Amino acid sequence: MEKTSTKTHTLRNAILIFIGVLIAVFVVYKLVSGYIETLPKFSYTYGNFSADKLAVYPDTSFAVLSDIHYYDTALGTSGAAFEQTMNSDRKLLKQSAELLDRAIDGILASETRFVLISGDLTKDGERTNHEAVAQALERLVGAGIKVYVVPGNHDVNNPGAVRYVGDGSEPVEDITADDFAAIYKNCGFGEAVMRDPNSLSYVAEPQDGLWILALDTCESEHNTPDKEEIVAGELDQSQIDWVQSVLTQAQEQDKAVILLEHHGVVEHWQGQGKLHPDYLLSDYKYDGKFYSSYGVRLAFTGHYHAQDIALEDNGGDGFIYDVETGSLITPPCSMRFCKISDNSMTLSSSYLIKNYDEAFVAQSLAFVKKTIYNEAYETLRGYYVSEKDADYIANIVASAYVAHYDGNESEAEPIEIDTSKLNLWGKLIYSQYAYVIKGLMQDLPPADSDCSFSLAAAS
Repeated sequence: MEKTSTKTHTLRNAILIFIGVLIAVFVVYKLVSGYIETLPKFSYTYGNFSADKLAVYPDTSFAVLSDIHYYDTALGTSGAAFEQTMNSDRKLLKQSAELLDRAIDGILASETRFVLISGDLTKDGERTNHEAVAQALERLVGAGIKVYVVPGNHDVNNPGAVRYVGDGSEPVEDITADDFAAIYKNCGFGEAVMRDPNSLSYVAEPQDGLWILALDTCESEHNTPDKEEIVAGELDQSQIDWVQSVLTQAQEQDKAVILLEHHGVVEHWQGQGKLHPDYLLSDYKYDGKFYSSYGVRLAFTGHYHAQDIALEDNGGDGFIYDVETGSLITPPCSMRFCKISDNSMTLSSSYLIKNYDEAFVAQSLAFVKKTIYNEAYETLRGYYVSEKDADYIANIVASAYVAHYDGNESEAEPIEIDTSKLNLWGKLIYSQYAYVIKGLMQDLPPADSDCSFSLAAAS
């Protein structure tokens, strides 16, 4: 009996030691992997930021559009495949041409000197859609308003370029990077004072003392025919080195720089990088500091379809405002008008959805909320959350996203979740995602829709 008891005790100790070792290995792994994730993927040489030597932004006025996602309805607007596309996304594809025309009408009626468009010009890179966008933008160019574009993840070498036939779809011609530069020759590429030989990045000078640094942050060269387009974005080492050269020249020549790119430079809500890292540059924690260390204070981005502005204050390495503009075809269908005067920026928002009748507005906002709800609901059900709990949580997530897209979170109805309505498993899963609702509803300074701030110092 004593031997049996001793053996049992020894076995129990061995099991406990084994479990302890496994726990220790897991903890060490998490610590090491967590540390590795904080390291930059690429090498950066920071500039010598000096608050008293910053280039002054010249007085100007410009408009900003993003995520136009133009779609020629001749490619099909019916059938099971098209309906699936509509129900899984939050874009008013059928109204894309009309919305672009209305945006251009608004710009022509303003005092705008130039226009910035931060990517995703087409639904999925279809050549016919790109040519239609370029033709529409000629209305601005012909009126003497300069236009500057960059590609988004949907625009180049996209395997999703299709037309809808019956209940299915079939491929149509997409475009290459060279095609993009040729099609948009009159929208930045033709007047570039510098071009990156390894990407679609370029520099243009719309007026004396101001450079537009238009960056291709997409990874379209890695797209393959059998997969969806790559959503994530980054600047690789060759691009970083080229940007450093450009920004060094800008400092030497006393040029103020406005950055234009598709992917975000700064988190627009606390936790965005955790939930949706593909909507930020892969090295965003370092890219923002890199830009600001050379005196860049303005970045215009898109991709997330939200009207939001975020400030990153890097102290001795400068500061940068990431001005994200919502999608032109995702309600509320946002665009921006911007003025710089006395080295200060003033922004105002225009919501094109307001130009439609009340019934269409209500229907469109309900459509957006429903598509977000569907995605959240399916995700929760994938974690075996009950139908009742998944429905409750998904509705609240959808409401939070609608408020964030609009850019007026602080004015929206407070969104709170009553966890007493959830069962134990629902509470557990919700606890892992509560940061999303909290983050979306906390409006980080400055205001997102209409605001003013200094470009001489972080406000």
